[in-house]
Amino acid sequence: MYAMIKMRVRKNMQPSPIKNKAIEYRKKGYSYNMISEKLDLPKSTLSDWLKDIPFRPNQEVINRIGNAKLKSAQTKNRQKIENIKKMKKIAFKEVDKLSNRDLFMLGIGLYWGEGTKRYSHIRIINSDPAIIQASVRWFKDICKLKNKNFSIRVHIYPDNYEKECLRYWSNIAGISLNNFGKTQIDRRKNKSFKKRGTLPYGTAHLEIRSRGKKEFGVELHRRIMGWIEAVSKQI
Repeated sequence: MYAMIKMRVRKNMQPSPIKNKAIEYRKKGYSYNMISEKLDLPKSTLSDWLKDIPFRPNQEVINRIGNAKLKSAQTKNRQKIENIKKMKKIAFKEVDKLSNRDLFMLGIGLYWGEGTKRYSHIRIINSDPAIIQASVRWFKDICKLKNKNFSIRVHIYPDNYEKECLRYWSNIAGISLNNFGKTQIDRRKNKSFKKRGTLPYGTAHLEIRSRGKKEFGVELHRRIMGWIEAVSKQI
């Protein structure tokens, strides 16, 4: 089931223009340092975006680094990619097929880490589409909520395209745009310029509306808090 969620996320997710540019540079044989200089992005972001792309250095990189260091870098990159593939294969076998009980516990963990704990508001905030999609699945299958109980507010930055972001999160969550609240745009002047483009679709605030039913509002929040407390006491 989680594999199906990831497949749907990949299908709905389109890379941002700046990520596409980074991928293009990497395929042309540029190193992380050089791509970082060209796009003014941190190497940690590039490492996350480009880790599965083989490193085939171009002449400019060879001239800058030198053959000896380059061969070492290529070997390490190849070993890294091979190890990632190997560990993923092992991990998929270890997880196997998720049961309903697995989904129940997964959702508790998601809400424990990402959900609102105070004021009886049921809300999960994240920029990771897989987390939002898994949360919707949990609320529907475990908490028995319907689409009408979901509301989403999107927080974006001035360099994001609002309509594109709204369509994106609507596709990810499977929630109509009619259920979306007013978009919030972060215009703070002191935001790091290096974060530009790293959240191409902003952050989704997934909220639950009770629609007049306590069992889908304050009582559900209290149940979720009880589930978390039951788990934490056993741990």
